[in-house]
Amino acid sequence: MAGACTAAAAAGIFCLSLGRAAVSFGFRHGVSALFAQKPERAPRWLPACRPKMSVSFLSRPDLPNLAYKRLKGKSPGIIFIPGYISNMNGTKALAIEDFCKSLGHAYIRFDYSGVGNSDGNFQECTVGRWRKDVLSIIDDVAVGPQILVGSSLGGWLMLHAAIARPQKVVALIGVATAVDSLVTQFNQLPVEVKKEIEMKGVWSMPSKYSEEGVYHVQYSFIKEAEHHCLLHSPIPVSCPIRLLHGMRDDLIPWHTSVQVADRVVSTDVDVILRKHSDHRMKEKEDIQLLVYTIDDLIDKLSTEVN
Repeated sequence: MAGACTAAAAAGIFCLSLGRAAVSFGFRHGVSALFAQKPERAPRWLPACRPKMSVSFLSRPDLPNLAYKRLKGKSPGIIFIPGYISNMNGTKALAIEDFCKSLGHAYIRFDYSGVGNSDGNFQECTVGRWRKDVLSIIDDVAVGPQILVGSSLGGWLMLHAAIARPQKVVALIGVATAVDSLVTQFNQLPVEVKKEIEMKGVWSMPSKYSEEGVYHVQYSFIKEAEHHCLLHSPIPVSCPIRLLHGMRDDLIPWHTSVQVADRVVSTDVDVILRKHSDHRMKEKEDIQLLVYTIDDLIDKLSTEVN
């Protein structure tokens, strides 16, 4: 690790050892690439003109139909898992699609049930139901091994998917990973506020990332989410994991990603912190970092297979 830190310092990046995890501060072309001291190479991705892709629907017995868009291509495929109430048309989802097109890799983006073009009632949605949505996409739409990219709450769900489908999920990339987040934030409220939310049945949680200025979170959503918390014990995920987080994230503290790195059993974990990025991580440099991280993992997995 000392040699890696020397190389990182020379590149203007600061790193420290956290047992199983490596933590770096700043922008670079993949932590593992730096630590391996690979030769610099030109990026393989540039934004492209995006032809329209038609929306497909996954029909499921007794469950809402899921809207998705699928790009066929090489393995491993990439699946983007969006955040809370986000749909498949966000900045990160579209940027990853452009990147996958440039490499010819398979890619899937989708809407949770009750969100976007998918069927279902948002008020009836839970973490458990969205977990089933992710598994449905992996089981019934995706072909072959997959790298999951989870944004915010999607980072929580990607870990659940990796636990449930270890043979198919070969790597994870979390962006502002919000593991246990709503439950943790709710539990930090004063007792009288929690009782008021329980009586009203809804938590109007202030957020600058919502057009209304608040997220209206059902109390039932929070209580159901308690059954899916992961940080209280070791997380049985052993594949490579990369966790990107902005240090100016005022919704999900960057320490959450460090907690996840400490809890997972994988020995191949990098936490990459962007000093001036907020929760959305959608600025140009953030997107470049995300794309390079995906590219680096594809290289790593291809090298291991060969």
